[in-house]
Amino acid sequence: MTASVAYLSHADCGRHDTGWNHPEHVGRLRAIPRALRNDFALYEAIQHLEGRHASPDEIALAHEPAYVQLVEDLAKRGGGRLDADTIESEGSWDAATAGAGCVLDAVDFSLAGTVVRSFSAVRPPGHHALGASGMGFCLFGNVAIAAHYARRNKQLDRVLVVDWDVHHGNGTQALVETDPNIRFVSMHQWPWYPGTGAADDRGPHQNVWNVPMAAGLAREAYVSAFLSAVDAASVGFTPDLLIISAGFDSLAGDPLGGFTMEMDDVTRLTRELVSRADQWCGGRVVSALEGGYAPERLGEAAVTHLRALL
Repeated sequence: MTASVAYLSHADCGRHDTGWNHPEHVGRLRAIPRALRNDFALYEAIQHLEGRHASPDEIALAHEPAYVQLVEDLAKRGGGRLDADTIESEGSWDAATAGAGCVLDAVDFSLAGTVVRSFSAVRPPGHHALGASGMGFCLFGNVAIAAHYARRNKQLDRVLVVDWDVHHGNGTQALVETDPNIRFVSMHQWPWYPGTGAADDRGPHQNVWNVPMAAGLAREAYVSAFLSAVDAASVGFTPDLLIISAGFDSLAGDPLGGFTMEMDDVTRLTRELVSRADQWCGGRVVSALEGGYAPERLGEAAVTHLRALL
């Protein structure tokens, strides 16, 4: 019997070398399979799939072709900085195209019914990347590319993207808000990096739900606010696909955030979204890693998320 959940990864995602002193280092990714091997029942219950590389044309579904070329050229020259926080190395082009490609494969698998739900353990993350520039550790907007791919290449009518990373998904918003048939929900710490995501910022088609939240609140406040926004975004809008930006820096103790959520909250959020997807679109859920900068916590959270996807 085909497993209903897949874990997608690509070895090239480890080639994005930011240095061990950078918060977004390769140890984040290594922590996930290490944690997964400690849960043998889950390891056996899910499919392990290696994704593909996205093509430049696929990345250009969300990004300016000149920027896509710039990212490739900078890697060929050995790397450099796109901004103060966003580093490229020689391997970053292969890592970034592999990260996006994993999420595109996840869309294909979900629509084909091969695996209905999936989690892509990829880096660099994507939700801060803008159309013509990298930002906040991110090179390409993996989930935004996937949303446009689902709409344009797979002819889906409606896509819902939800983001529980502790930072506002400013890049995802900028890349999808011009399509009224993509809706976007972001819950994030406020005030906090990158300084965007006010509640009254609804996008040009009123298809954005920003949920700014103070640090240090009770766990339930974050879970309730997020789910309420998801429900508001789905009024009169039944998604054909649900895409999750799974940022685990929203957990208590993350060095780059001040939220208080715990593993039980990851379980609840995931199960609530799966339940809604079951009603909306045959359970089709594509999830991709964003933040999470305490590697051991990140590994535990990814395993918790996968278990709940099952």
